[in-house]
Amino acid sequence: MRKKLIAPTVLISVYLLGGGANAQVAAETSNSSNPSPVETWLSHGSIDGMLRAYDFDRIYGAPGVPNQSAFGLGGILNLRSAPFLGGFGVGLSLFTATALSLNDRTGTAPSFPHLDATLMGPNNDLTALGQAYVQYHARRLLVRLGDQELSTPWVGGSDSRLFPATYQAVFGEFSPINALHLFAFRQLAWKSRTSATYFQDNLYYPPTYAGDTSYGGASALSSSAPSARGTLAFGADYNATNLKAEAWYYDYYNFANMFYTDGSYTLDATKIVHPYIAGQFLREWGADSVLNSNRYGAVIDGYKGNGVDSTAFGAQIGLKYTLESAMLGAGVFSVSYNSLPVHQGSIGDGAIVSPYTVGYATDPLYTTAMIRGLVELGPGDAKRVSLSQHLLDNHVLVTLAFTRFDTKLNGGSNDTYVDVTYFPGGGLKGLSIRDRTEVSNAISQFNNGATGNRGHSFIYNRVMLQYDF
Repeated sequence: MRKKLIAPTVLISVYLLGGGANAQVAAETSNSSNPSPVETWLSHGSIDGMLRAYDFDRIYGAPGVPNQSAFGLGGILNLRSAPFLGGFGVGLSLFTATALSLNDRTGTAPSFPHLDATLMGPNNDLTALGQAYVQYHARRLLVRLGDQELSTPWVGGSDSRLFPATYQAVFGEFSPINALHLFAFRQLAWKSRTSATYFQDNLYYPPTYAGDTSYGGASALSSSAPSARGTLAFGADYNATNLKAEAWYYDYYNFANMFYTDGSYTLDATKIVHPYIAGQFLREWGADSVLNSNRYGAVIDGYKGNGVDSTAFGAQIGLKYTLESAMLGAGVFSVSYNSLPVHQGSIGDGAIVSPYTVGYATDPLYTTAMIRGLVELGPGDAKRVSLSQHLLDNHVLVTLAFTRFDTKLNGGSNDTYVDVTYFPGGGLKGLSIRDRTEVSNAISQFNNGATGNRGHSFIYNRVMLQYDF
């Protein structure tokens, strides 16, 4: 929900005082019969954002492994100017969060064995300037320069914590026709979901790299590895009534080259039932990677190797439907499959190198579960069955899923997922209460002889309260 700014001081009052009467007084005192050009420019801008409260619990169920939890309360304030000089504009996003000193920080900083540091890092407070950009947007062209959110299949916000990941980048989008969008960006640095500022690293670097507090990744490299050089990417997205397709090329400098494509077609069988079919393909390569064996200590999915060589396939069939009932609304049922073949001797024996999703489990593969997928588990196959259903006049959304993994390193495992979201609506429009739980079970022995977590369940519960304004 985006709101128009009344005057520049409203922006300051809403941020510092929380709006209300103070905002109104500020608005009245700033109005004048001869506003300055800066006042005019800012007063036609916009402000929006969100508040979040999260409570995370990891129950490992394995002897000697401490359970972990975390609480965080935070928000994002987005400020955008009105267009000027024919299409230019600026934007800022302020991120701030606190644990209210409720988290268990027993231990020695930055290591706290009972703390889920993936929520907001190891500290009690986290504040950052998440976005700060200038852009030009006119007709079918958008060019944005600076700190910003990106939304692409393999470089995006991974927004399942207090804050999304953001990037220092030059981003461009051009739409020659309404259904077609062409993209290009050059990314130089990034701010992870738990970092306070921007760094030239990614999720393969350790959390302490160059003072970063990036948690939740693969941490495969040593602190002696050279800084990441970012990403160059080109993409195209076609979105017609029944056909959707996209294709992307990513050059993760010094890590890997990736080509990825995804498409789906939906049949209008009846007004109620809409079956669809989807497919995806990934090819990744690169000889001179910092993840190569014996360079900087990298071990990917349990295997060393040289050169990136990975191929992934995916297929999905599903049914979208709309029920004209107050009890049962729209829903989607799908069956998905992904395959990541072994490429022996390459990095991770054919692992997907994904610098900005590995460990986050936010990649676009159809079978990626809440806590992991083939990017995290390595070469093998995955199958997933999922049902999403709106209930009670769209006040409730329930998602149920079951995923089975069969991988070279981790053997057989499965994940059971339950996700319930409540939208009160009415005077509480913008509020949502969500509970996500995934139960992961290792059901066969590792191929390398280790037993791992076999016989024990890992349970991850996330309760999320969010208000969008």
